[in-house]
Amino acid sequence: MKILFFKLFRIIAGVALLLLGVVGLFLPVLQGILFLALGLLLLSIDIPWFRRFAEALEKKHPRLESFLKKWRQRLEGETSA
Repeated sequence: MKILFFKLFRIIAGVALLLLGVVGLFLPVLQGILFLALGLLLLSIDIPWFRRFAEALEKKHPRLESFLKKWRQRLEGETSA
């Protein structure tokens, strides 16, 4: 039950961050790219399409690989505890 709650929370939070990111691309007050990246990171844990997209970004930009893997492990570790 706890794992399902965390999975649902991550999906809702990820979608909310993506929406904020899209709005932030047009408003100078919000940092759109930051919210898009955080939303992608959260959704890449539970949704295969976002995971493939994140892996493609890692291949295209190798500097992101270690950063994304570290955060993905952190987020996945919180749900298994």
